[in-house]
Amino acid sequence: MSVPYRQDLPPPGGFEAIKYKRNLPFKGPSGIVMLAGVTLFCGYGFYRVGQGNLEKRELKREKTWARIHLVPMLLAEGDRDAYRRQQAALEREKEIMKDVPGWEAGKSVYHDKKHVPRESIVVL
Repeated sequence: MSVPYRQDLPPPGGFEAIKYKRNLPFKGPSGIVMLAGVTLFCGYGFYRVGQGNLEKRELKREKTWARIHLVPMLLAEGDRDAYRRQQAALEREKEIMKDVPGWEAGKSVYHDKKHVPRESIVVL
């Protein structure tokens, strides 16, 4: 007795598809989206740094010009103060040395030009 030959065939309509893909849930933005976000964030930061540098440069320029315009006034105030102090010292010297015969107030005590301090006060 021989058994008839029977070939094993797929079922009618075929086998169902093999599920070989990984089924992972969404875990967040892609790398491109994150790179774009970081690039935009850094670009905005560089923009703000540039604006701050421009503002600092303008403030420095303004401060420099303010000092340039104030220097003559400050020098004049210093000269006026030095002149006032010199005149007050001269008056004190006259008051202190009024009983000394031959003393001239304000006259140099040096007899040569080697030890004379330079005069820096300009009286107008």
